[in-house]
Amino acid sequence: MQVGQSIPHGELPGETDGQQHECVLNEPIHYPGIWTPEGAHDFLHHALPRLEFQLSAIFLITQFFHLLFRPFKFQRIVSEFLAGVILGPSCMGKISKFSEIVFPAEDEIFLDILSKVGYVFFMFLAGVHMDISTITRSGKKAWTIGLVSVAITMIVVTGFNSVLYNILHQYHVPAAKAIVGIQILTPFAVVASLLIDLKIVNSEIGRLALACTLISDLITSPFTAWMRFAYADMDKSVSVKTTTTSIIIILAAILVLRPLFMWIIKQTPEGQAVRGFYIVLVSLSVLLSAVVSDSIGLQYHFGPFIVGLTVPSGPPLGSTLAEKLETLISGLFAPLIISTCGLKFDILKVYDAEFLQIVWIIIFVFSVVKFISVILPALMCKLPIRDATVLSAIMSSQGIVELALCQNYFMNQAIDRETFASVTSSVLLVDIVTSLTIRLLYDYSRKYTGYQKRDIQDLASNSEFRILLCTHRQDDALAAIKLLHMSNPTRGSPIGVYALHLEKLVGKAAPVLINHELGQKSSSLGFRSTKVIDIFRFQGDLHPGFISVQCFTSVSLPQFMQEDICSLAFDKVTSILILPFHRKWNHQGRLIHDSKVIRTINCSVLDMAPCSVGILIDRKKMSNPSRVPSVLHRVAVLFLGGNDDREALAYGLRMAKSPGVHLSVVRLISREDVVEDEWEKVLDAESLREFKLRSSQQDNVAFKEEMVNDESDTALLVHQVAEVFDLIMVGRRHRGDSPLLSGLIRWTELPELGPLGDMLAAADFQKPVSVLVVQQQMNKIKALASLPAVELVPFLNLYHKKKNEKLKGQKE
Repeated sequence: MQVGQSIPHGELPGETDGQQHECVLNEPIHYPGIWTPEGAHDFLHHALPRLEFQLSAIFLITQFFHLLFRPFKFQRIVSEFLAGVILGPSCMGKISKFSEIVFPAEDEIFLDILSKVGYVFFMFLAGVHMDISTITRSGKKAWTIGLVSVAITMIVVTGFNSVLYNILHQYHVPAAKAIVGIQILTPFAVVASLLIDLKIVNSEIGRLALACTLISDLITSPFTAWMRFAYADMDKSVSVKTTTTSIIIILAAILVLRPLFMWIIKQTPEGQAVRGFYIVLVSLSVLLSAVVSDSIGLQYHFGPFIVGLTVPSGPPLGSTLAEKLETLISGLFAPLIISTCGLKFDILKVYDAEFLQIVWIIIFVFSVVKFISVILPALMCKLPIRDATVLSAIMSSQGIVELALCQNYFMNQAIDRETFASVTSSVLLVDIVTSLTIRLLYDYSRKYTGYQKRDIQDLASNSEFRILLCTHRQDDALAAIKLLHMSNPTRGSPIGVYALHLEKLVGKAAPVLINHELGQKSSSLGFRSTKVIDIFRFQGDLHPGFISVQCFTSVSLPQFMQEDICSLAFDKVTSILILPFHRKWNHQGRLIHDSKVIRTINCSVLDMAPCSVGILIDRKKMSNPSRVPSVLHRVAVLFLGGNDDREALAYGLRMAKSPGVHLSVVRLISREDVVEDEWEKVLDAESLREFKLRSSQQDNVAFKEEMVNDESDTALLVHQVAEVFDLIMVGRRHRGDSPLLSGLIRWTELPELGPLGDMLAAADFQKPVSVLVVQQQMNKIKALASLPAVELVPFLNLYHKKKNEKLKGQKE
């Protein structure tokens, strides 16, 4: 070989002196600088500056498109992909000097390695965010939609494969299989990223979508893996070994890593971040799991995903990992895999137009199938058509997982460049369509609107009564405990208490939600809540089997506390959450505390709560039933009619089952009061009918109707009731045109209490009495509300029949 001859990297052809020689490309890495003779050449001839320039170009163009598309609110994946397309062979790559100098072929490996490392940690974080326990808490809707959608998709896949593979040339069969495998996926990571981007991850539709996707993903993933092994041209013994090893990885993660992570949590003081050493240890386990997965023939991200699943979600470990890695991985490295897809994208090269038509037919068919497979079971579960469409769009979305899988198929030569371009462009198109559909149809004001009834009135008599008790001070906890004991916990219907202590964030510390049930070490941050938490824990220890207690502390800025309250009530599916009133009185009835901050929090919770809400005004210091069992508590419900009054009545009926409570229901009626809503009149009558039936069977229940003419008579009656009872329960909202309240509404100082609650909480009220102001779960779907009164007869007959059967069964 002549001196100076250009030779490619690799082994030299032939042999020299009986030895095999290898040619290694000796490319300089570091740029020596412009001031040295060696640095006079272009800095892009050096590997490191060239890589840095490539990354800078990708991120600058990404940011440009992101700003350009901001009015359209496209996801960032669109900008990241287009940045790669601009720099790739479809655009700038057509300039020969540009591709040779800026993006030479030998540099692809550097970007691919960086993107794959980022994707490894991206899938790990996806596993961290995925809470497996969601499956056990998922209702019938999530299971029905998840299972039916998978079943429909699998049936179509089976039938479609048998037809498609018979008409395709053998050369195109692997590509068709790969495309079908990509299209049937519903990756949890993609759906979660979409919901976070749309800011609806904590909404009812968001939680339902996550639960359905989790069920679908956990069923579909093993199925697609089995298909890959079944169709792959490999030895059966290799397939068996790979499957066995994957099971061993899962068991090792559960039996070894999970206990290790729990030990790390216990070593972390409450309210503090996990030590950096433990974060490094977890990151090392992620990289090792990727090496093991790749070595045994699995996808390289399988191990990291399993490791992420074993990390306990939420604080302190899960939240710290997300905080430490999220910005770097999701903002820098993981998007590279999307941009590298764009760098390989070349839509101008078309060699087989006939097969491309089949590719687009496959994509269209399975896009429609995925949409229909979700919307049909959603409508079967009686979701509104608008919400069912939004749910279908969410679960039909595509993103980084599909692009990463498509890139793997392309690099493994399962699909050619033109098929790769078609599939990646379809992912981009689906993402844009689904995002726009969701933004157009979803009503963001209904963030916590529920399809599940979360109130006391609709709670089954043999179900656990879940209640969220919020406290700011120690006396709030004492007042909540008194109400708790009056709520009649039994073995047949125990009370699940979620105690949330709210503390104001001081200084520059980060907000945190502390779960006191993780067995962590106590800290100075958690010590402030110790007395309050001990009050609730004592009740759980005192009444095992009747009361279960889970304690939390939210350390946050006041303007964000309502988010923690509503999110916790949403997660725990509580029937009611109790808020302390913002004013406090001493034993002499003197006002000693008035907090505008607490009042603002209460008003915000009333507007967005996912369940019923009660504001507890602890004005009369009731005796503690845990210390004085013989004390009889006198409770009154003032009933005018409406959702909130019926909810207060339902709570009162639950209390009345306790022998230590005497319940009186006082109904205020007026001859001049005309209720135009016939359905409301029917519901009020049915609630009172059930109560009257029970009052005839129980000695501790009484019912009385009082005729009042105007608001002055109402005020007089309220004063009379306050002289006799320990606790008065009233609804918050009533009709503004009611003659019983019209004058009181005009003089209401605290609208969040309603006219009756405002009167009872007034500073000049002569007979201080404890009050519970109740608001029933808002925005419930009322399918019968629009029916005319004439058409209500068959529903009423059925309603009477069911109620009589229920009461008969309870009596027996």
